[in-house]
Amino acid sequence: MRRHALLAALLITASLGLAAPASAAPTWHPGIPPLATPWTSKVGPTNALPEYPRPQLTRDKWQNLNGVWEFAKADVGQAVPAGQSLGERVLVPYPIESALSGIQRHEDRMWYRRTFTVPANWKVGQGNRLRLNFGAVDYDAKVYVNGTQVATHRGGYDGFDADVTDALIGTGPQELIVWAEDLTDATGQPIGKQRRTGDRGIFYQGSSGIWRTVWMEPVPTANITELVSTPSLSALRLKVNATGSGLTVKAVARDGSRVVGTATGAAGSELTLPITKPKLWTPDNPFLYDLTVTLLDNGRTVDTVGSYFGLRTVGTAKGADGKLRITVNGKILFNMANLDQGFWPDGLHTAPTDAALKWDLQQDKAMGFNAVRKHIKVEPDRWYYWADKLGLLVWQDMPSSNTGPIPPEWRDQFEAELHEMVREHSSWTSIVAWVPFNEGWGEWDRAATGRIADSVKAQDPSRLVNAHSGVNCCNSKGDSGRGDVIDFHQYLGPASPAPSETRVSIDGEHGGYGLKTSNHMWFGDGQAYEMEPDSATLTAKYVGNQEEVLTSAQYCGISAAIYTQLSDVEGELNGFFTYDRQVTKMDLRKVKAINQKIIRSADGSGASVPQPPAGTPGLTGIAFWPLDGSYGSLTPAGSFVDGHNGQGVALNGSSEFLDAGAPLLNTASDYSAAAWVRLDKADGAFQTVISQDGPQNSDFFLQYSGADQRFAMSFAGVRALASFKPTVGQWYHLVGVRDTVKGELRLYVDGTLAGSVSACLPQAAPTGNTVIGRGKYGGNPVDYLDGTVDQVHLYDRALSAAEITSLYESGN
Repeated sequence: MRRHALLAALLITASLGLAAPASAAPTWHPGIPPLATPWTSKVGPTNALPEYPRPQLTRDKWQNLNGVWEFAKADVGQAVPAGQSLGERVLVPYPIESALSGIQRHEDRMWYRRTFTVPANWKVGQGNRLRLNFGAVDYDAKVYVNGTQVATHRGGYDGFDADVTDALIGTGPQELIVWAEDLTDATGQPIGKQRRTGDRGIFYQGSSGIWRTVWMEPVPTANITELVSTPSLSALRLKVNATGSGLTVKAVARDGSRVVGTATGAAGSELTLPITKPKLWTPDNPFLYDLTVTLLDNGRTVDTVGSYFGLRTVGTAKGADGKLRITVNGKILFNMANLDQGFWPDGLHTAPTDAALKWDLQQDKAMGFNAVRKHIKVEPDRWYYWADKLGLLVWQDMPSSNTGPIPPEWRDQFEAELHEMVREHSSWTSIVAWVPFNEGWGEWDRAATGRIADSVKAQDPSRLVNAHSGVNCCNSKGDSGRGDVIDFHQYLGPASPAPSETRVSIDGEHGGYGLKTSNHMWFGDGQAYEMEPDSATLTAKYVGNQEEVLTSAQYCGISAAIYTQLSDVEGELNGFFTYDRQVTKMDLRKVKAINQKIIRSADGSGASVPQPPAGTPGLTGIAFWPLDGSYGSLTPAGSFVDGHNGQGVALNGSSEFLDAGAPLLNTASDYSAAAWVRLDKADGAFQTVISQDGPQNSDFFLQYSGADQRFAMSFAGVRALASFKPTVGQWYHLVGVRDTVKGELRLYVDGTLAGSVSACLPQAAPTGNTVIGRGKYGGNPVDYLDGTVDQVHLYDRALSAAEITSLYESGN
């Protein structure tokens, strides 16, 4: 975690004899990446990410320490190589496994070395201190200046800094050495998608050592260390943390040259800056105010920093359709997001240039997305700066550990890094949601997941907390019920979870259509969830898939959808762009059009969802077969036996069923089906009481589910289940209800609600006959009833609970 690592009490001095300044540029050579991006050739020793690395807390005086450093493998227990030239050259800040680093291999432990000179006009030691900043070092790090240890840090995705003033010697060259250790997936540390060796699937080549910018800056003895801002629609809450005591801060907000808000108060206290005629930040108009913060000691300015902010809020509200949805600035706004993993074939975790970093986000905007899911990686600050500037809503994942449960000795570290991620990124306007877990990776206990979600919400109440993305998938321990979001993954999808009264629902991952592109694949080959033969087919698949996203948003109430993904990554070929960002794989005009249609139309109005007709009144229904010695309009089968009320029809469980000869239920609207049933067996085999044939599967099944050994009202793969196993030879009254308004299936047993399940997507119009005693699956007749059926009713509406109770009590 970020620490101000003034370790005067822990100064550790190694034997020191300063060598001449490292001058290794002539011997550094970039590696050859398997794929080169448009920016690969633009990177060199003199321009390695030269931009100011901390846009939310800027100072005029600073010096970038990126560039060529000395490098060597480190042995366990090896002494600090102070005063010793190292044998290789590395380009910082590119991770050592990357081609741009010039090393292009993994080491568990490593040394970095360079020298620096402090500019005389910084007046370090004359009222100013020297702060050394590291954007990130993966994973454990120790920092030495002139042989003195000045900092230690654990965590590969967060920054740290150190006051190194007391370790300086004279005014000439100063020696800087960094030790790093990264065991990647051999431990329980957070690693995201990194592995020592990529698996040619969904895990990729890891990134070790320094992978974000290193820089130094002079700061006054009393100085501003952190700005923590929280916007509303008309003001900014701001806390200014600083070293020293008894200090005052003044904050001034500007719209261009015009002052629009000021506040003054004690350092460390929360200030409020009301904004005159506020302009809100939205994805369509990402307006940002400039902010200047001054630290005062008895009225005298001792430090000044620059920053910026946007005014926006994130929340939830019910739409006109009654479904809870995500709001931005109090208005429902569908989050149409692209999945962004942040990997590069030349720099791995580190984008080759700032222009490349920005390019990815520019493409999201150009394709009509208004949101990005930053997938189990944390980016350098400038990525969030560009998201703020361009107008993208960011769903920020916590990098996971290995896919199995995090070992007990690593769990506190995971939680500490999660909370540090939230703390360091709490002021970015673009971030709207925190995501602690993905698909159960690293999850060890469902209750712990809920507790962690609650702790993140307590830390940052201003944003949504998505406790578990893909809670329906993979290694998930199940829904903790905590947080603000219900998040399902479905490939090809989309997923269609329904919101609850207190939590919105989203499709956390879907899509994944792929296309091979010769000479632009990391391994020369790869895969996706479904491969397409050409760009036109790929585009058509995307558009069709996104139309289903809109249906899910309108009918089911999902508030966001996340498509996989921005670019190919190693063996994954499901990007809009190739991994090298050289080839566009879809027609982006059509991509933009459907994305904008979703955002525009998924407004919670309910206007696009047809309301079901009132249906036929009464409890007889549109069809009723008493089965008292007569089949009525049904095709005869089975034999008449004693029923629940008079006679019923016994079916043999292998070939017998009753056919209505037509589709009697309009499955595109509301309907109900009811019958008395007595099972002759209740084992692991499915048995269907009533169904209606669809093209491949029954449109619905009122059934005994052999997999669950319980009664159910089902669609293929979706079941509203009773809570008990039925007793063989006992009569039960079953009613299955399809309710399109609530978007669910309900099962009633003996007049009482026994189970319900979300089934919000609309069904197609009927195509096959209504049948009693069997189902249809995969195009074949299945699940024959082994038992007796009696008093069968069909209804062209969703029966109410009171009506179902009356029907049960009537015995008919």
